[in-house]
Amino acid sequence: MINPLEITSIHDDLDPVLKKYALRKIGKLDRYVSLKIRKSVHGEIKLLQQEGKANKNERHTCEVILHLPSGTITAKESTLNMFAAIDIVEAKLKNQLRKYKDKHRQPKHLTKRKLFDRLKLFSSRRGQ
Repeated sequence: MINPLEITSIHDDLDPVLKKYALRKIGKLDRYVSLKIRKSVHGEIKLLQQEGKANKNERHTCEVILHLPSGTITAKESTLNMFAAIDIVEAKLKNQLRKYKDKHRQPKHLTKRKLFDRLKLFSSRRGQ
């Protein structure tokens, strides 16, 4: 679970059901971060309600900012439903975190012994 997560609601009261939903969805994104940096990740969730004419064009915006050791990742989405906005932001963050993890992954180094064993195995197969 990503901890701490700060939730801010703008132009609307924060519903406890919505808060619990957002914490559960965004908090589970720590699966996509390497174990070494999980403790240093923290995030902000901003929920915004924009009213249109006669409440017909009411828009809900969800913005999530994750602070990682070597940068920040943000995702923002506006829809007619706040729960849908949270779901879409979660999907966007999953993709961004996968790319982040691939980019910052340490290459596996071969020790001299493992390299020697591989060469030995390769040469024995080739000789047959």
